[in-house]
Amino acid sequence: MSTHSAEVLRLPGTAIPEGCRSWDSEQTRRWTRGLPPRWVPVRARTSVFVALPVAAVAGAGLLHRSGGLPAWAAALVALCLVWPVLRPEAALVLVPFAAVAVLTSGDLARPVRLGLAAALVGVWAAVGLRLAARNRQRAAALEAADGVSAEVPPAPGAADGRSERGTFLLWSGLVTVVAGGILYATADLWDLAEDRRVVPAAGWCLAGLGLTVLHSAVLARRRAAGLRRAPVAVLRVLVRENREVETEVFAADDVAALRPLFTVSVSTTELDGAAQGDNDGGDGGDRDGDAVERDARELIARIDDERAGPLREAVLYGTPYDGAEVVFLAAAAKAGEPPVLEASVGPVRPVTGAAFRRMTRAERGRAFREARQEELRGAAAAVVVAERTEGKADPVTARRWRAGWADWSGVGLVLLFLASYWHGSSGWWTYVFGVGVPLLAALMVPRRIAWRITADREGLWFNGLGAARHLAWEHVRAVECEGARLRIHSRQASFGEWRVASPRWPWLETRFGLLHPYERTAAEITAMWQDPAARPAGLTDERRRGRALWPLGAAIGIASAALVLFLP
Repeated sequence: MSTHSAEVLRLPGTAIPEGCRSWDSEQTRRWTRGLPPRWVPVRARTSVFVALPVAAVAGAGLLHRSGGLPAWAAALVALCLVWPVLRPEAALVLVPFAAVAVLTSGDLARPVRLGLAAALVGVWAAVGLRLAARNRQRAAALEAADGVSAEVPPAPGAADGRSERGTFLLWSGLVTVVAGGILYATADLWDLAEDRRVVPAAGWCLAGLGLTVLHSAVLARRRAAGLRRAPVAVLRVLVRENREVETEVFAADDVAALRPLFTVSVSTTELDGAAQGDNDGGDGGDRDGDAVERDARELIARIDDERAGPLREAVLYGTPYDGAEVVFLAAAAKAGEPPVLEASVGPVRPVTGAAFRRMTRAERGRAFREARQEELRGAAAAVVVAERTEGKADPVTARRWRAGWADWSGVGLVLLFLASYWHGSSGWWTYVFGVGVPLLAALMVPRRIAWRITADREGLWFNGLGAARHLAWEHVRAVECEGARLRIHSRQASFGEWRVASPRWPWLETRFGLLHPYERTAAEITAMWQDPAARPAGLTDERRRGRALWPLGAAIGIASAALVLFLP
């Protein structure tokens, strides 16, 4: 993991409960040794969380369509893909019922029946190992706390101390259950006979997913409420926000942030926010609003740059284990600000050995790519400076940057998607395409495929649907290439922000030593903005600043309307 953490932001001594022990590296090693074997699914990637429910619904339909299992049994078996990863408590109880259903119902061939039953036994064993590991983690954390406990600080504005944890999951589960019921009830209304055989099991499975989400909501709310009913174990740790906007937790003496123990998603509350507002005077609300907006911009910029937040000292309330709910009283992300209360809005997810190695490899690859890109950006900026400072007889009077292959490929991918969607549409949806697609194409495509920036002695010119806009050099606030976006910020409120976006493949750029056109553009414009000697020597006339794009937009709109309305 990263070894470039800045100095740790410390909590004031008065915020730390009396006798609170530091969770040091030796004690955390006992906690990580309590994790289950590597083949037991503990920490799945985000893509797995998304793919598993979809795979379960599809698998339930296929199991039922084959004639092997009833709809309810097919759904029960398919949900055993989801429960071991997302809700092991449910798997421990329901997987045996699924195995009994496989062995006693349906017309499955004997080898298939035995194979499914054996797989379900393996799933149940893995779930048992994962739940047993939780007990070891609890015991290790309680031993580290050495019996010290404290009450969780109340959040400002909390109504009677009641927890709102699980509300979103509750409504999501109810909606999913209703959707599954509707799908099952309308099975006979589907046109194709094959669909009528698949839909009942898919409806059962969707309803089962909804019940699983409801179970998660109940568990989350109960565990969160348990933190506030009585004093809980406390430990001093270090925390920081990672690139995925999750809170990483480290041992109290791991000041280099080398080995995260677990991650958890949190919501943050400023403990002294109300008192601050009272002391600020009449315009305190405006300043608070400006501070919130500034913090939000900084967070978005950090996410785009894939940077981790500062390392902060925190008090961990609650016993951490796989699936637990916890609360942190942590130092603020900026020195001198009051501590913040961070309550979990997701379960604790331990960082296993395999996940840690994966993170480390990704960190090294990211650092290598960034170093390579920085080298290429520096070379591009040096070329711009050399053109103006080497005293050539024919100095550069203007420079231009325009849309290229990256922009055209992005528009091409969108067109391919729309074409495939259009091919399968019929009825009233055709008219939606007939109105919406030409209008959006006329307004958005011209700027995507024909944008142009022109630099001269006085500033930058940006073409658009209308006349070109001008931004003087002294009004440029920042030039950024953040991920797939190129953005130029202005100090003028009337100008706003200029931006374009296109697809990027960082691994491909690194593999072939390529510099994305947006990176080159940002490097060259930044060099001119920061060094007046590198700016072009002349002024541009209206023709060289770029023509208005509205004629191109009109042509694209008419062509799109013709394609949508007249092609079969």
